[in-house]
Amino acid sequence: MHKVIVEDINQYTQKELANKYKSTAGSQQVMDAVEITPYIEQLESNGYFIVENIISKEQCQLIKDTVMPLFEYDSGRNNFEGFKTQRLYATFEKTLVCNDLVDHPLVLNILDQLFNPNYLLSQLQVINILPGEAQQPLHYDDAIYDVPRPRKPLGAATIFAIDDFTEENGATVMVPGSHKWGNEQPKPQDDAAQVPVVMPAGSMLFFLGTLWHGGGANRSANSRLCVTAQYCDSWLRQQENYSLSISKETVKQCSEHIQRLLGYSIHAPFVGFVNGKHPKRLLED
Repeated sequence: MHKVIVEDINQYTQKELANKYKSTAGSQQVMDAVEITPYIEQLESNGYFIVENIISKEQCQLIKDTVMPLFEYDSGRNNFEGFKTQRLYATFEKTLVCNDLVDHPLVLNILDQLFNPNYLLSQLQVINILPGEAQQPLHYDDAIYDVPRPRKPLGAATIFAIDDFTEENGATVMVPGSHKWGNEQPKPQDDAAQVPVVMPAGSMLFFLGTLWHGGGANRSANSRLCVTAQYCDSWLRQQENYSLSISKETVKQCSEHIQRLLGYSIHAPFVGFVNGKHPKRLLED
């Protein structure tokens, strides 16, 4: 048996105890700091940034052709989900066509700057806003964690535009700078500060979990499709219970990065173990 000697508690909480499966955190293609810095600066000032044409039109079309037949319902269950919005949950188990968006190198490089190693994917959804949908109530994603604001974000999210995002078809609206707010709620006078994220298909919006935002109203004659992934720090509970929603057979088909993001990883020294061992051992049989 591999033995580790720990001398003090600080060392213990940072010591990787896994022997066979070492952490793959940070092992993606590393981007130069010159490339990353402008994005980090935009996150600090506005709470979000946009990268246009980050995926090809062909990839957008493949995603659209694949996911559209998978929607089971034409309506959400409440005005937050949207009464005229389709949502695809447990996406991995239904299709792997969105995987390249989840572990996109730029996304992982930015997340590396925001969170502890071995941060997690909190949820993955495909969202299709239908004509006639009202604007979603403003919210911030990491409000699910009851930690007083102002504070550092506990999560972050991406939205990939599979269709063009326009002011008419439900482009996500953001309140720039609201990630710095305390516990106050948006007021009517803040309505003028809302900015619709207009961007062409193939673009990505990245924003902090503390930023107030919401899906826009669709006043057009066409639906608006996107893929969104939410991430959380390594010590937090994920929104989607991946241990129950995704089979091991599906996990084996995912990249090392996605396996780590789903929870087949250890946050030092031992958070996430299964029967005292690394969870990736479950994928061996």
